[in-house]
Amino acid sequence: MTNHLFDGLFGKMYASRDLAVLPYGESWSYGKALDFSGQLANWLVDSGVKPGDRVAVQVPKSLEAALLYVACVRAGAVFLPLNTAYTAAEVSYFVGDSGARLLVCNPKDQDAYQEMAQSLACRLETLGTTGDDGWASGTVVAAAREAETAFANVDRSAEDLAAILYTSGTTGRSKGAMLSHDNLLSNAQALVDLWQFSDQDVLLHALPIFHTHGLFVAINVTLLSGASMIFLPAFKVDDMIAHLPQATTMMGVPTFYTRLLDDDRFTRELVTHMRLFVSGSAPLLAETHVQFEERTGHRVLERYGMTETNMNTSNPYDGERRAGTVGFPLPGTKVRVCDPDSGAECAAEAVGMIEVTGPNVFAGYWNMPEKTASEFKADGYFITGDLGKIDADGYLHIVGRSKDLIISGGLNIYPKEIELVLDEQEGVLESAVIGVPHPDFGEAVVAVLVASGEGLDQDAVGEAIRPHLARFKHPKHIEVVKELPRNTMGKVQKNVLRDQLAGLFAS
Repeated sequence: MTNHLFDGLFGKMYASRDLAVLPYGESWSYGKALDFSGQLANWLVDSGVKPGDRVAVQVPKSLEAALLYVACVRAGAVFLPLNTAYTAAEVSYFVGDSGARLLVCNPKDQDAYQEMAQSLACRLETLGTTGDDGWASGTVVAAAREAETAFANVDRSAEDLAAILYTSGTTGRSKGAMLSHDNLLSNAQALVDLWQFSDQDVLLHALPIFHTHGLFVAINVTLLSGASMIFLPAFKVDDMIAHLPQATTMMGVPTFYTRLLDDDRFTRELVTHMRLFVSGSAPLLAETHVQFEERTGHRVLERYGMTETNMNTSNPYDGERRAGTVGFPLPGTKVRVCDPDSGAECAAEAVGMIEVTGPNVFAGYWNMPEKTASEFKADGYFITGDLGKIDADGYLHIVGRSKDLIISGGLNIYPKEIELVLDEQEGVLESAVIGVPHPDFGEAVVAVLVASGEGLDQDAVGEAIRPHLARFKHPKHIEVVKELPRNTMGKVQKNVLRDQLAGLFAS
């Protein structure tokens, strides 16, 4: 029997080698993990889960939760991870829309979800945090530990669905991106080769596992290469500094790196043995790149991906890692920038819509054939919704989301260009530029700033940037806030800022 994704991921598995070391000291070997994933797969089947059924999971991070993903792959089920910040109403939508047969939730949410699960004819089980006995709490682990470890993997082809990941839904109803076995495996293979992962690597894992970055990039790359993980429940600076000496690689969002740089214990000596630092899910400021390299001697490697496509591009492992860019297309993936109106491919340095094709690109949106058709070109390229440009040397630059494009007085304004200038100003820690309704211009440019110290002078910042930007790009208002709203992966939520400042120029 062949199971495309499982057979690929576990092709370089050493039974006695550590897969994961947990923060309280216990380790899981590949053999133990394989056995428990078999127990979980048997439990899934005994619970009535059939090949193709969706299994929705909203639980705290634990190794058992990661192995539930592996068990779903083995049982032929479709794994549906859900952000732990989602409300009961949001979870109800995801479960109902996907037709999930099983919902696994945090034990503390069981009473709140019981009626909802019943109304949707969905079985409800629980999986919680790790207890004193070294096992995660809840009904799932208790039942699975009684099951057989041997499991005959269900046949699954490269095209069969492995997972559905729902988009954030900031511009309407959340869409379920359907990811096949080969979408996930081919992407992991490309990353292992490009980033030179091996069975000698130890990945410091502090990312959530309901998202592409922490689940499919970090865990799939680890499994495929036979590497190990230091598996932390969440990002905490003290824990990162304590465990970095045992690691060789780290994957993180920009916030991880800025918070480490804020701590004096994060030194060159602490990371001298490290091989690779990867950043993604949100742009890393050029200033952070510089500070990180000056402090550690390492240059962070940035890459570009999204829910629908896994990873698309990466700065080179060997070669120049350019700040402000996300590098080149991964092997097997093609990326182009096209004029959103004419569809023609843009010349170098021209801003347009980023389009992607390759084995990493998803199969479409769950139960949304019309939406799927509208997001793909006739030649198979997926329209990402991201604006970007390819420079003369072939590096891809992300300018922003198309929905973040500001049209003021009939002129297109790209927020990223203004943000780069603002971030260089004295007293500015970071910025977000948005467009808000304006009675004369249609939209007006508004800059939202976070100060690096006390008493940021908005007028002085406004004056300082004038020589660097055309007049129509100058912010008509500068707002100073304590922090920018972000989602769990560190992306600035500009929709929240637009909602908050929508009435700024109302008459």
